[in-house]
Amino acid sequence: MIKDIVVNLQLGEDGGPAGDYAISLASMFEAHIAGIAFVYDAIIPVSAVGYVPQEVIDVQQRDNEAAAKAAISRFNAAVMRTGVLAEPLLLGSDYADAGRRFGRLARYFDLAVVGQPKADGSPVEAMIAESTLFGAGRPVIMVPYVQKAPVKLDQVMVCWDGGGSAARAVGDAMPLLKRARKIEVVVVAGERGKPAEVEVADIGRHLARHALNVAVERIPAGDVEVGEALLSRAADVGADFMVMGGYGHSRLREFVLGGATRSILRSMTVPVLMSH
Repeated sequence: MIKDIVVNLQLGEDGGPAGDYAISLASMFEAHIAGIAFVYDAIIPVSAVGYVPQEVIDVQQRDNEAAAKAAISRFNAAVMRTGVLAEPLLLGSDYADAGRRFGRLARYFDLAVVGQPKADGSPVEAMIAESTLFGAGRPVIMVPYVQKAPVKLDQVMVCWDGGGSAARAVGDAMPLLKRARKIEVVVVAGERGKPAEVEVADIGRHLARHALNVAVERIPAGDVEVGEALLSRAADVGADFMVMGGYGHSRLREFVLGGATRSILRSMTVPVLMSH
């Protein structure tokens, strides 16, 4: 069961779709939701320490605080429209530490929700997404920045490669899968580094024993990356939600993503539940 959810409230004029999507999840599961907005410390280049006037630092700090408070106001307004139980939180942090802080906070919730980092956006959004995936020990739903609709589970696509992360993702996603109208388990045939014959039928039978409406499909990778093949399949079947293992490892403050995980985060068009 999903009883509590935490969402990183993206800053900016529109705030991004992650907050609204997380609230729709909380409404579906009658869950409590915590909305986190970070008040970032002012950035002072090392070469400029001692040369930047204090008033310049103060203005930047006030702007950062105003952006975080605006995100909380949007969250509160959206919560009031749905009536879910919610807790808005303003937390101070520097940019480098926000990912680690949010990832640690996510350990105390059933589910974390973060927005897809934009290629031309703030690097801190990518750090929060990746830190949560690799450090929280909880499932994470990544919400694409093009997302407009609330949670929808008419056609769910499960990406299966027989690995431990994929198995964990299926288990973590079970509360959502139980609400899905249709589920397609997809294996990309010929994926490099994977056994030639992934037992897709076994995971299909496992899900069917949970009384889920499931079909299995093996698709060729062809000349494209695995992540691109999965996104293409999602578009072909009209998937509105995806489930997959998140692959990669952390090295100090740098996260090295697996190929499919990197492709999905870069080009995702529907929300994706990932577990690591």
